Amino acid sequence: MEVIGDRTWRQPAPPKYVFERLTEPHKDPRRDWLILLDDEVEPKIMEAAEYDLVVWSSIWSWHPKAMLRFELTPDDGSGTRLRFLLSDEADPGPASVGHMRKRPNQLLAELMFSFGQ
Repeated sequence: MEVIGDRTWRQPAPPKYVFERLTEPHKDPRRDWLILLDDEVEPKIMEAAEYDLVVWSSIWSWHPKAMLRFELTPDDGSGTRLRFLLSDEADPGPASVGHMRKRPNQLLAELMFSFGQ
């Protein structure tokens, strides 16, 4: 797998709550943050280590081999440093990579807003 995207976000909640939202994004309908586009599919949890790591299958129906890896670490406050790594078997080209990098950033912004930030 080739890493085609890598970014770290700060989330205002502790790792336990960020982990729960990543593994059960629709658990609380009042705070639903994983709103998929027409060409996207619900990710499957491929791997998870409680409060440290979540790996999703691809959210793109047109790129089923892509994966999103989320690494969670406590930050120096009460929040979480959430790093995402986007990987795929091969580089899908500049246009696709641009879209694929942008979308997790949009979703992680929605995740942050779901915590009231």
